[in-house]
Amino acid sequence: MSTPDRVVLFSALLLAALPVLSAESPQLGTPITPAEMAAWDLSIQPDGRGLPAGSGTAATGKAIFAEKCVVCHNEEGKGQPFDRLVGGQGTLASTTPVKTIGSFWPYASTVFDYIRRAMPLVAPQSLTNDEVYSLTAYLLSLNGVTKERDVMNAKTLAKVKMPNNGGFIVKYPETSR
Repeated sequence: MSTPDRVVLFSALLLAALPVLSAESPQLGTPITPAEMAAWDLSIQPDGRGLPAGSGTAATGKAIFAEKCVVCHNEEGKGQPFDRLVGGQGTLASTTPVKTIGSFWPYASTVFDYIRRAMPLVAPQSLTNDEVYSLTAYLLSLNGVTKERDVMNAKTLAKVKMPNNGGFIVKYPETSR
């Protein structure tokens, strides 16, 4: 399709959309309730601020992983068809880095945050806080970051030091003076 034809087609589409674009307002700006806001306020900070109540262990996480995660991440998080979650320590500076929870992720709280928001793939945000703590405990223990018997909760997870904690450089944009 030539450029003039594209311009004519785009103009026709724009003209066809004008009645829709000029329709009555969809009531944007209606205040939401505190309960509605709380459902979306899921942010967990690197230092653990925002971690919810609950707890879990690697043993419980192993059973949950077998039921809800193994189909995408394989046995013990070895990967396939989706991301590998375990191993890779010492590979980041190589020509073939293996980016996993244990080799790449800088904060344990990020593991919790990601699992809670996005997993399992077919039903994101369907896990309880205890299930997320358990899965986090399991994955951290598989990566040798924590011990298998360690209990993960808001206090203990915030204290976990990840192997790549110092591997990122935070660069703030310069402000105009």
